[in-house]
Amino acid sequence: MSVEPRTKDGHGRLGRVLSGLAVAVGCVLFLGGFAVGAVLYEPFSVPTDSMTPTLDVGSKVLAQRVDGADVKRGDIVVFNDPMWGNVPMVKRVVGVGGDTVACCGTGGRVTVNGKEIEEPYLRPGKLASAVEFSATVPAGKLFLLGDERHNSLDSRAHLQEAGHGSVPASAVIGRVDAVAWPAKGVVERPANFAALPGGISGPGPVAPLFYAIVAGCVLILAGAAYGPLARAMAPKKPAAAATGRTEGRVNA
Repeated sequence: MSVEPRTKDGHGRLGRVLSGLAVAVGCVLFLGGFAVGAVLYEPFSVPTDSMTPTLDVGSKVLAQRVDGADVKRGDIVVFNDPMWGNVPMVKRVVGVGGDTVACCGTGGRVTVNGKEIEEPYLRPGKLASAVEFSATVPAGKLFLLGDERHNSLDSRAHLQEAGHGSVPASAVIGRVDAVAWPAKGVVERPANFAALPGGISGPGPVAPLFYAIVAGCVLILAGAAYGPLARAMAPKKPAAAATGRTEGRVNA
């Protein structure tokens, strides 16, 4: 008894199983990536040009929901503090509780606890601050500066207030991990603060989530396309041979 190697729709049973599996796994990756991303991240629009050239005004960023106590020097954060206008703002963390932040050192750079910090994200040839300042950050607070130091209303503008210009760590809404539009990708953690106690933050999960979503799309499309492609590429069967008797008589 012969075994049919192919199903009626023109592709093998194994191929049909694998294509269905690809679609199922793809749906899990695609939907799971979006679901996890929605839980971990919140989108924001950059309201001003105070973070250029790192973040352009109007850029759409993805901020990972983190506890303000987990924020470290060099992180770009979205925060909301009533003393700063009670609207979401985006700045870079330069000092944490216990730090003394000042400018400018002998090299024209910001110093943290007396150590000069190289800041490659600033515009070339510009001073780290046109205004000299010095502030000690209270425990549980953060000292924030914009990357566009000559056009940023940041902690320097609030030095005379309680906290010497710093904001409570609890005011942090999220830490910027990526720029979604224009598509600049993942925001790199600067290594310039790595030598200080506490180091710098590790990368967020935005890249693995993105790759999971892309892989899911590829698997779904590949699984869905397998059937039509298999039918199109399958060799055509010859016309069935007649099985009945031919008409007419045979003479003896």
